[in-house]
Parts: sequence; structure tokens; C-alpha cells
Amino acid sequence: MQVKQPPTRAQRSAGFVARGERRALPLLICFVLLALPLVAVHLPFLTLPFFWDELGQFIPTALDLLRSGSWIAHSTTPNVHPPGVEVYLVVWYKLFGYSILVTRLAMLLLAALGLLLTFLLAIRLSRGTRGAPAFLPPLFLLISPLFYTQSMMAQLDMPAMVFTLLALLLYLQREYAAASVACLVLALVKETGLVVPFVFGVLLAGRKDWKRASYFVLPAVALGLWLWLLDRATGYWLGNPGFAHYNVDYALHPVRVIFCFARRLYYLFVAEFRWVGLIALILALRNQAARKLFRSEAWLVAISVAAANIILVSVFGGAELERYLLPVLPLFYIAVSVALTFLRKPAGGVLFAALAIGLIANLFWNPPYPFPYENNLAMVDFVHLQQIAAGFAERHLAGETIATAWPYTAALEHPDYGFVDKPLKVVETGDFHFDSVRALPPSTYNALITYTRTWSPHSLISVPLVRRFLSRYYDWQPDITPEECHSLGLEPLVSWTLHGQQITIYVRTHPGPAPGGVHL
Repeated sequence: MQVKQPPTRAQRSAGFVARGERRALPLLICFVLLALPLVAVHLPFLTLPFFWDELGQFIPTALDLLRSGSWIAHSTTPNVHPPGVEVYLVVWYKLFGYSILVTRLAMLLLAALGLLLTFLLAIRLSRGTRGAPAFLPPLFLLISPLFYTQSMMAQLDMPAMVFTLLALLLYLQREYAAASVACLVLALVKETGLVVPFVFGVLLAGRKDWKRASYFVLPAVALGLWLWLLDRATGYWLGNPGFAHYNVDYALHPVRVIFCFARRLYYLFVAEFRWVGLIALILALRNQAARKLFRSEAWLVAISVAAANIILVSVFGGAELERYLLPVLPLFYIAVSVALTFLRKPAGGVLFAALAIGLIANLFWNPPYPFPYENNLAMVDFVHLQQIAAGFAERHLAGETIATAWPYTAALEHPDYGFVDKPLKVVETGDFHFDSVRALPPSTYNALITYTRTWSPHSLISVPLVRRFLSRYYDWQPDITPEECHSLGLEPLVSWTLHGQQITIYVRTHPGPAPGGVHL
């Protein structure tokens, strides 16, 4: 009788490589099939100049790393954000040169990886269901307004979504060492990503699996090293005191925390027609099999990651931007897609169609309340208006000093960002409140460019209760009016409007009152 010998290490390695090669081709095909439509629907915007934090923070930081090898930004104010995204972009810039097109394509390919990971995670979380629900979450994500805009933007939250999904998938596959590496990259992409390895470590510690739980200390060590380097370079652990105040001290006000948490829940479960998905979830949970599935170990881990993310971004982050929820959004769409499999065909089909149509409509439709332009195609309108005004200023105000608010100052100063061919002279005002503009000495600028910084429907802002709430808890003030500009010796030269947004160029016609003058 011949005894079968166990495979040697070389044979095991060869088998592992062979299995990897067999899996790699289908994954590559899926990636291409997801990347092609993603790039195709973004073709009109592949050379769109940079928006807000792109040109105010992440692109200048990447260019500092590219051109001077500096890990700490010097072309803009440094802050706590780790350099993961900038390193990724610099690799592309080294290969193909710096350009807006290269930047947009690089981010879209990373977003396509996010679609693939959403698909793979949906397969893992939909085991035991009827049909093929895993095909729906990438579709919902692709047509989701927030993902659509963020997928082409050089910001942190879409990459954080990608590595959150990767870490969660690897964890559920019990590949804990690989999951810890994904978490390490996640923590070096965005500091709040540290919440994911924290959840994994706690879950493993709860099972008294101390060895594997210790793997997830590595991301904290890496982030701690970055904070140490930042402190050595700037004297501040969070990069600068203003950032620390706005995102920690200011954000921790109890009223703002409660309001932010409510806003998070509203956006995730109600906004942009996601209330349709919520209805699907509620209806499905009447089914015992659905309740059993959502109570499975895999779903409890996914829900824990989602809940921890929601809580963290409700407590910290003064801007309260919806893009902070991107790591959670695919999990919501996976849950909805699974829920649809437990509904009868007419109801499930109607809810699917309603959610899909609502998501697409919200890409173009602005809600009747304040929201960040980057949540939908309003960000394209914003950039187009700034392009138009920058072109006019370059032709007619090239010799003048222009006052405006950050980050438009950077757009006018630096040709790298796609707005001007030659730098213009600028002076910065923190915002467009009358007191802020009046505080600028008249002798320091000859023109003022104001623009609509936040979507603020007049019907809502005009409500006294809303104005009092925003003024008390969010330091809201109305922007300067043409009449107030006139009192400062500034008259409108030209103005453009687009879908409710406006940008106006004022020029000085007389000296105007000194700072501290009478508010007319």
C-alpha cells in the first residue's frame, strides 16, 4: 500500500500561486467591466479644474511631495490628514506627468476598485439569498450622486471607502494578517479610518484571540508615526491649531453633535430617495429568514464597522460633510439589495426602479436645504462659474489685486489648478460676511470677487427660527450685499449665475470707509 506524502512547501506555494492566477483573470475582467462605464460617464469632466479642498489642500500637498520631496505641505497649511492619497497620485505623476486628466483618471481607477470590492463583499454578505443581489450594489453606488462626484475627485473619502471595503472583505474571509495591512493603508489614507482596525481588534479580543487582535495595533502605530513627524515639522499634532479647533473643539459642542448625528442618519437612510431602500429593509425584516441573515456573524461585523464610522464622523469634523459617510454607503446598498430578494417580485421591482430613478434624479436636482456642492453636479456648476470669472479677471484685471475667499485665492494664484494661465495678485478674506470684507484695508485690493459658497435656498434661510439656530450654533451670517459693497467703495462690474449659484466681480470706484466704518 502506497502512503500518500503530504505536499512539500514548494508544492503548496505552487498551488497557492496557481489558485491566485485562476482567480486573478475573472477579477481583472470584472474590474475592467466596472471601470469602463465609470470612466465613460465621467468623460465630460475629465479635465474639470479642481474643486474646493482639491485645490486648497490635496493637490498642493501632492505637488509639494512631487516637486520637493516634502512630506509636510508648505504650499498650503498642513493638517492631520496622512499622505496616502498624495503618495498614490505622485506615483501616477511620476509615470505620466502632472495634469488634471491624470489626476481624474487615477481617482476613477481607484473608484472602480471600490465598485469591484462592493461586488465581492455583496457576494459574501448575500450568501443564502435568492437570485443574484450582488450585481445591484455596484449599480446603486455608480448612480449615487455622492459617489459619482467623489469618484473623480482628489480627496480622501472615496479612497477611505475602498480600503474600508477591502479590510472588511479580508476580515470576513478570515485573512486577518492581510486585513491588518489593508487597515494600515486605510489609516494612512485618512486618520478616521483607524476606527475599522479598532472594531476588528475589539471583536477578536472578545473571542480572546489575542494574537490576531494584536495585528490590528499596526495601523495605530503607523498613524502615530505620522502624527509624530507632523508634530516635529509643525509643532502641532494635528498640523495647525485652526484645524484642531474646528474639527475637535468646535465639533464637540453637544448641540452640533446631536444635529450632526441626525444629519448622518437622514442622509444615509432618507436623502436622495434612499428612503425607498429603507422601506425595502423594513419590509424584508418581517421575514424570519431575512432577520436570521442580518443577524449572522458577517453582517454583525459589517454593521459594527458601519455604526462605528457613523458615530465617529458625527462627533469629529466641523464641516459635517456627507462625503465622510462614503465608507458606509456601499454597506447600505448591499443591505437594500439583499432585502429586495426577500420581497415579492412586483414590490421588489417597483422599489428597485424607484430607488434607481431617484438616485439619478438627485445627481441633477438640488435639495431645498443647504448642502455641500460636492454632493452632486452642483460642484460642476460651481467650478464652471469660477472658470468664467477667472478668465474674465485674467483678461481685464491682470494688473489689479483681487480680494476673495479661500480656496478661490489659490485658484487665481496658481495655474496648476486649471483656472488661469498666469498668476493673479490676490488678498484673502476668510469669508464674504460684511465685517470680514470691511476688515481688509481698502488700499490692499482693487477688486472683490464674491461667490455662492454654500447652497442656501432663500425660502429656508429666511425662516427666523432657522436663521437663529444657524447663527447661534454654526456662526452663520449673511453674505455681503451689493449695497454694503457700495458703502465700501465697490461697484459690481460683471456677474454670472448658473442653476442658483452666482459669482460677482466688484471693482473699486472710490476709497470707501476705513475699517470699522459705519455699516450702511
